[in-house]
Amino acid sequence: MELSKKAKQISPSLTLDITAKAKKMKAEGLDVIGFGAGEPDFNTPKNIQDAAIKAILDGKTKYTATSGIIELKQAIIHKLKNDNNLTYIPAQIIVSTGAKQCLANVFQSILNPGDEVLIGVPYWVSYPELVKLADGEPVYVQTEEIHKFKLTIENLNRAITSKSKAIVLNSPNNPTGTVYSKEELIEIADFAKANNLFIISDEIYEKLVYGDNGHISIASISEDAYSRTIVINGVSKAYAMTGWRIGYAAASTELIALMTNIQSHTTSNPSSIAQYASVEAINGQQDDVHIMVEQFKHRRDYMVERINSINNLSCLKPEGAFYVMVNLSKILNKSIDGEIIMDSLQFSDFLLKKEKVAVIPGIAFGADNFIRLSYATSMENIKNGIDRIERFVENI
Repeated sequence: MELSKKAKQISPSLTLDITAKAKKMKAEGLDVIGFGAGEPDFNTPKNIQDAAIKAILDGKTKYTATSGIIELKQAIIHKLKNDNNLTYIPAQIIVSTGAKQCLANVFQSILNPGDEVLIGVPYWVSYPELVKLADGEPVYVQTEEIHKFKLTIENLNRAITSKSKAIVLNSPNNPTGTVYSKEELIEIADFAKANNLFIISDEIYEKLVYGDNGHISIASISEDAYSRTIVINGVSKAYAMTGWRIGYAAASTELIALMTNIQSHTTSNPSSIAQYASVEAINGQQDDVHIMVEQFKHRRDYMVERINSINNLSCLKPEGAFYVMVNLSKILNKSIDGEIIMDSLQFSDFLLKKEKVAVIPGIAFGADNFIRLSYATSMENIKNGIDRIERFVENI
């Protein structure tokens, strides 16, 4: 029997594959340092844990409304108003099993066969595959390191066609750590208006911003931007709740109704217990978030300084999230122990094999001259891991 042609065309997640491979090597007793993790290494704060336990003891373990409990929707509405100057009603909010499901719901709700979605390169690995699963066509917008990997009107104009339906904006960005300024967001909002595009604004790393430039939601730029933007967010990154699987989206009532209908036939409601815990995450004390951000900033500063001190490696200082994109262009096509390093995947394979350091090859994000390192790990691991990378590069 023939299996789904669409499913066969979906690429596996290299980030999950490499992380799993590193965990397997660790389980076998090997001293592996992993820079692949896309999740905070902190534990979920105790007030959130306690809220989950209370929900269990109170019997809040049944089905909820497909789109989420009203308490969580109200918390999200309050957060979006206070943090982002955005006003929504409960019918404009959906809670899903992670931000990834929100994105899947969005693409299935807005795309028809052949519709194109503009995606900046480097991109988060799942964007193109989610578009394909919804019968859309990902169109890759090439960005430049010299411009901090940001979408510009020039590169967007080169990619736009009569089939363009939406643009994906991810700020703070995975994998680059880029954060867009208000002026840059105004330009993108104007571009979307001129070309009648949906804006899918992935803001999952919103709380993880360093320095003076805070996060701005593109939906707050104008009334038009608000009407065409789907805001995607969640509790995974800010509250170290990756395994709890709670994301949310805010958009028009018409679109949220479609997303809810799709969700009702795929997963139904997200975990009731995780939802009640998320109410506490959003409404409760935020001290743990601030502590985590300060730790990430300290690690980022060290990692960036060390990488830029290694011959033939370089990187920009990310403004948000917890990743660094390392430029390999001066190393590629050189050899180590008689083996030619042709691309980021070979570099990553050789590094794991010879130094037991796991990184994500840039090809996973459409950027083959780079690797991605996560600093969501301890300073001890960062120092040890960078030492090994430096030793590996010196032998090339």
